[in-house]
Amino acid sequence: MPWRLPTAVMATLLLGTSMAPPVSAQPPSGESWRKTWLSPDNRAAALVAVMTLDEKIQLVHGVAVCAIQLKPTAAGTLKGAGFIPGIPRLGVPDINYTDGPAGVTNCGGRANGQSTMLPAPIERASTWNPELEAQTGRLMGTEARVQGFTGILGGVSDLIREPRWGRSFEAYSEDPILNAELVTSNVKAIQDQKVVATLKHFALNNQETNRSTYSVQVDERSLRELHLLPYELAVPASGAQNVMCSYNKVNGVYACENDYLINQFLKKELGYTGQVQSDWGATHSTVGSALAGLDEEEFTSTYFDQSLKTAVTNGQVPLSRLNDMVKRKLRGLIAVGVLDDPPGRPGSIDVARGQAVAKEVADQGLVLLKNNARTLPLKTSIGSVAVIGSHADAAVLSGGGSSQVSPTGGPAVPPTCNPEGPGGSSCPIWAPSSPLNAIKKLAPRASVRFADGTDTAAATRLAAASDVAIVFANEWRAEGRDRDTLALPTLGAPEWPTTIDQEALISAVGKANKRTIVVLENGGPVTMPWLGDVSGVIEAWYPGIQGGQAIADVLFGRTNPSGKLPVTFPRSLADTPMGAGPVDPNPTIPYSEGLDVGYRWYDAKNITPLFPFGYGLSFTDYRYSHLRAQPQGRDLRVTATITNTGHAAGAETAQIYLTLPASAGEPPKRLIGFQKVSLEPGRSKKISVTVPRQRLAIWDTTAHRWKVPSGRYTVSIAASSRDIRGTDAFTIR
Repeated sequence: MPWRLPTAVMATLLLGTSMAPPVSAQPPSGESWRKTWLSPDNRAAALVAVMTLDEKIQLVHGVAVCAIQLKPTAAGTLKGAGFIPGIPRLGVPDINYTDGPAGVTNCGGRANGQSTMLPAPIERASTWNPELEAQTGRLMGTEARVQGFTGILGGVSDLIREPRWGRSFEAYSEDPILNAELVTSNVKAIQDQKVVATLKHFALNNQETNRSTYSVQVDERSLRELHLLPYELAVPASGAQNVMCSYNKVNGVYACENDYLINQFLKKELGYTGQVQSDWGATHSTVGSALAGLDEEEFTSTYFDQSLKTAVTNGQVPLSRLNDMVKRKLRGLIAVGVLDDPPGRPGSIDVARGQAVAKEVADQGLVLLKNNARTLPLKTSIGSVAVIGSHADAAVLSGGGSSQVSPTGGPAVPPTCNPEGPGGSSCPIWAPSSPLNAIKKLAPRASVRFADGTDTAAATRLAAASDVAIVFANEWRAEGRDRDTLALPTLGAPEWPTTIDQEALISAVGKANKRTIVVLENGGPVTMPWLGDVSGVIEAWYPGIQGGQAIADVLFGRTNPSGKLPVTFPRSLADTPMGAGPVDPNPTIPYSEGLDVGYRWYDAKNITPLFPFGYGLSFTDYRYSHLRAQPQGRDLRVTATITNTGHAAGAETAQIYLTLPASAGEPPKRLIGFQKVSLEPGRSKKISVTVPRQRLAIWDTTAHRWKVPSGRYTVSIAASSRDIRGTDAFTIR
């Protein structure tokens, strides 16, 4: 959804149009679409066959957004992200969408709209745990359904290419394999709860700057090996029934009327049978979009209402194309169980269940970046603790825009905007989860004092008088805006009474107390010029409704951190493919880095990052041994042994990278698999990862297909992309 509604769109909302499609008074005979033993395709086709033209048109465009009704037919809206009225005579329920992917959102201010604020997807990616991501999917699906929704607009599959991207926290990672594994688990689990899930934003939606107008110029090989690969893997594996096309153009053509992306790649090559839905306001034509494969216009009715009816009537759009559009929507409703068992009256969520899932994800998603002299974990017998900054006395931060969740308990800090308006929050929203209170509970005998950070001198004095200082720092991101830099922002009005230079604050506190820990609440990579002044850094991201407790549990060792970075942290913007200038504002954006996205860039250019992809420390140590890479049929089987050589129980994610033959012309290595294992002290576990043959392939731009090149391959087992623990090799002739 758009962060702000354009003036022209607001005019459409306010003016509205009327639509009262003629319907027959009696249901048709036979009703073969109700026969549950038939396939979803057959049932959907039978249902389309008995619809009037007006009923078909009714199902392919939105008529409401949040609390705004575009048409009188929007009476059944739940004030979610979008609404399409059903067809009662045929048993087609109202279609109500809610936004994701950090939980069920509340852009219309529903009375029952508070939901579990989950950790942001970038933090969930830090768990490297697809099974845990399935738990979040089950929770989101359950909470969406209990609140009456038939669809949730989550499942961001785009790569984090631009480290300043305003929506990076809504995405998973910079790697297509990690993305695909996680989004597959999430989408499948949502749909198992009888809610249609969404893969978005298709495709190459990698920045907010001029997102509705810019055109990505990308070569075919990079497009297929990187940017479309998460969709290629996740669409069939997840059974997704909705794909949302993006605002931007790809090679000069809008994504929502791009024949190659929608018809040729998604529907023909992948055999996708679900619907393709436009992002909110991303439709630009009637005939062109319909023929290119777009199945649903959101959120207005400019192109797929009367204009589409006219185009079908005069033959510009074949009736068969309209029938296909409707069939794809109905097939999804049938396949996930919505048609046969639509959601009931909106109810309330299970708060305890939601908090338990949010806590488990936050526990596994926090990343320990620095721990000099094993400052952490702190002892519960510590005498005094200084807690400084970032509303740590009351709350943890969340990301803004259309993914903004209204947290159970309400915002802990009075917001300076309406977080439940169209497009979501345009200011920071703080979830009621107090790190300060959680720290006090874990160190009941300690003197735990708080300074809000507005007075650097006072914070420094408190730190100097304490056994340990914990500085909380934040970086807020939101849809509709990219960051200018990767530095921690200087805080100010209207939220803060005085200006707070967070980087200066951290340096001052670190120099006053050598046992200073920094806890970061941020939506993407940040630079750290103050890193040498502190003894520890915890990357907490946007940790969700149980974030305060999860942070405290890591600080005091109740949780052994196991998170690994899903994105590279550069030392400076100059080290990135984008360079030190602003986010590209030009109408055409060349993806000149080609295959070198994320860690591939740093490897190819031999640039040392601040923290590499896949990096994360633990309170224990792990040894890797006995790596073997052997063919298993057409696939590759990789085995290794991981041993916990330390004194604390923990979990380690073993990462498997592949170096292709030099003749392949690939970056130095690519991630091809991973496995997370839990180990008690002194125990070992053998991991076994089956790597599909496709992950060994490159895209042949002459034959326009995948091929596995001949030559010598090297397999590496690693604790991060820069921490290789063993290698093996094999040859393909």
